[in-house]
Amino acid sequence: MNEIAEALWYILPAYFANASPVVFKGRTPIDFGKKFVDGRRVFGNGKTWRGFFGGLFTGILISIIQYNLTPHFYGSLSSALKLGFTLSFGALLGDLIGSFVKRRVGMESGYPAVGLDQWGFLIAALILAFPIKTLSTKQVLFLLVVTPFIHWWANIFAYKMKWKNVPW
Repeated sequence: MNEIAEALWYILPAYFANASPVVFKGRTPIDFGKKFVDGRRVFGNGKTWRGFFGGLFTGILISIIQYNLTPHFYGSLSSALKLGFTLSFGALLGDLIGSFVKRRVGMESGYPAVGLDQWGFLIAALILAFPIKTLSTKQVLFLLVVTPFIHWWANIFAYKMKWKNVPW
């Protein structure tokens, strides 16, 4: 597998974990409707427990599928599960951090924040997964360039599938 394909294969659980909460459509917000000290919601209604755990499950499921297709990439099922969990959790955590920042600057839930929306989940996933399996600098730079385009395409796809109300 070449370096570019390996980078995309590596990050796939994070991509799926980040994209799938919109499909799960949860009801209970992670922040339970609470406001931060600034009077604004902590995360907003778009971040739900069902979406979070659905995204985590989806990312781990992707890593299991990947392991079955390319066991040599992970070495063992337990390594695949660790990396899949870490990448997925990191992606979801990065998205929550982005939502928190957006609320602090007064942006409404669902409003696009160029850069924060596309790179926040990726950077958090890469940082958390670093101790388990790392990528080369070239691979990380490639993902930083390609992820915004993949993210935008995924949002348009979700909009056309009627999973989202807006195409961003």
